[in-house]
Amino acid sequence: MATDRSELTSYEYRKLRAQVLAASDICIVCGHGAADAVDHIIARAKGGARMDPDNLAPIHGNAGCPVCLRKCNNEKGDRPLAEVVQLVTSVDWFAGP
Repeated sequence: MATDRSELTSYEYRKLRAQVLAASDICIVCGHGAADAVDHIIARAKGGARMDPDNLAPIHGNAGCPVCLRKCNNEKGDRPLAEVVQLVTSVDWFAGP
């Protein structure tokens, strides 16, 4: 699937990204602070709005989470957020034998 990534460098997108991160830097996937990117809650490929602040949330980008070291944005991909959060929660709270 071809994706136009030029929107990620547009002034409008950078302003919207700054607005979302100013409101909160808590990652939508792992729940830790210092998120440095935003991601779509409902993926654009699944019909999510492209430049809607209600469809964007803080997430740890390429550098990953400084606390749990997860690559949150990579883990999420195009999957629904509920699926990712459920997976992360089950891993976090697994006590093991």
